[in-house]
Amino acid sequence: MTAPFILPPVDDLHDAALASRLQHVIDYKTKPLGSLGLLERLALRLGLILGTETPALHAPQMLVCAGDHGLAARGVSAFPSDVTWQMVENFLAGGAAVSVLARQHGLGLTVVDCGVAKPIAAREAAPGQPHLLLRKVALGTQDASVGPAMTAAQCAGALANGAEVVRGLPGNALLLGEMGIGNTSVASLLLARLAGLPLAEVTGAGTGLDAAGIERKRAVLQQALDVNAGATGPLDALAALGGFEVATLVGAVLQAAAERRVIVVDGFITSAAVLVASRLQPAVLQRCVFAHRSGERGHSLMLAQMQAEPLLDLGLRLGEGSGAALAWPLLQSACAVLSEMASFESAGVATQTA
Repeated sequence: MTAPFILPPVDDLHDAALASRLQHVIDYKTKPLGSLGLLERLALRLGLILGTETPALHAPQMLVCAGDHGLAARGVSAFPSDVTWQMVENFLAGGAAVSVLARQHGLGLTVVDCGVAKPIAAREAAPGQPHLLLRKVALGTQDASVGPAMTAAQCAGALANGAEVVRGLPGNALLLGEMGIGNTSVASLLLARLAGLPLAEVTGAGTGLDAAGIERKRAVLQQALDVNAGATGPLDALAALGGFEVATLVGAVLQAAAERRVIVVDGFITSAAVLVASRLQPAVLQRCVFAHRSGERGHSLMLAQMQAEPLLDLGLRLGEGSGAALAWPLLQSACAVLSEMASFESAGVATQTA
C-alpha cells in the first residue's frame, strides 16, 4: 500500500522589514521612480523569495514532466497520443523548442517520464545534455470521462516523485515545463472544478482543434466533471481529473517552495499544477514568477485565480516550458539591476526635485 503524500511545510515569506529595504534600494537607483515598471516588481519578488537585498540566481533547472491521458482517445486533441513519446525523444535529442531555449539560456534540462504510454529507454546523458528520469506511475492515466483518471495511491506516488526529483536538482530556481497530448483538457478540468468556472469559459483549442473539435472536447470534459462530481478537494480533483505529469509537477512545486527556490511558471498546464499546489499550501504563490499569459483560452482566468502578473504576453501556447525559458533573462536582469545599478548617491547624480 502506497503511503499518503506528506505535504512539505511552506512558510509565509512575509517580511515587512526586508520588503522595505528592497524597495528603498530599488527606488534610489539612478532612474525616475518606478520607471522600470514590472522589472522593479520582479526584483522585489526575487529578493523576498531568496531573502536578501542582493538576490543571485544560480544553476537554474528546467523540469519537463511528461505523461499520457486516457481522455486523449476521446478526440480532445488534434494530435495522437504517440506524439507524447515522440516529443520526449525530441527533447532528449535537443530538437524541441524548450531544448533550444534551455541551451541558449544555460538552463539545466531534466525530462521526467511520469506516465508516458510507451516505454522509454533509460540512457546516460552526456555533460550539458538533457537528462532523462524514469518515474513512470503507469502507461498513461485512465479515461476521466468514465471514472477517476488515477487512484489515490497513484496520485500520491506521482506527488512523491515530483518532490524527490526536485530534492535531487541543484540550484535555487526551478522552471516548469510539461508534455502530454490531452493535458490542456486536464488544465481546463482542474480550473473548472477548483474555481467553479463554466467549461465554456476555460476550454480552448489546445494543440489546434477547430470550432467543432472544441465543442466535442467540451462535451467530453463535461462528462468527466459529471462522473467525478464528488471530487471537489484539491487532491481528490487532481486524482480524478489530472494527469501523472501534472501531479508530478504539483509535488515538484511544493518541494521547490519548501526549499525557497524561485519557481518560474510556464503556461496553462503548469499553471494548473501551481493552482492545485496553492490550494494545498497558499504560500506557494509567494515563490512563483509567472512567465507569460498563454494564448490558450482559460489561462487568463487561471492567472486571475492566483492574482498572478505574467511577465510576457506573446500569444504562446506551445507549452514544454518554452515561455518560462523565454522569460528567464528578465529574472537575470532584475537581479543585475539590484546588484549592479548605481544609486543616486554612489553615482553622484542629483535626485529629482520636489
